[in-house]
Amino acid sequence: MISYLKVVWHHEFDDEPVFLFSEIEDGWEIRKVEKFRDGRSQYAGPEGSTGDTMLSETPMPSPAEIAEDPQFTLETIDTEDFDLEWRGAGGG
Repeated sequence: MISYLKVVWHHEFDDEPVFLFSEIEDGWEIRKVEKFRDGRSQYAGPEGSTGDTMLSETPMPSPAEIAEDPQFTLETIDTEDFDLEWRGAGGG
């Protein structure tokens, strides 16, 4: 089953993303978009990536585990919302 997550990362680092959008299948990221404070986006997927964005090399934590960490705010999104971010980042 495929699921889609939007994670807000609460931090003060200028060179790290503040929004993480992930397409997850059976616990593995298959596509990802990272958005930064300055408005730029990067992506990673099976056919390539931009910037230093990479897919996770290990299974993703469960949404409950992510939500337990106070530095993250988690939201489940739908396919259309993810695809909008993916296209906006240049992913296709």
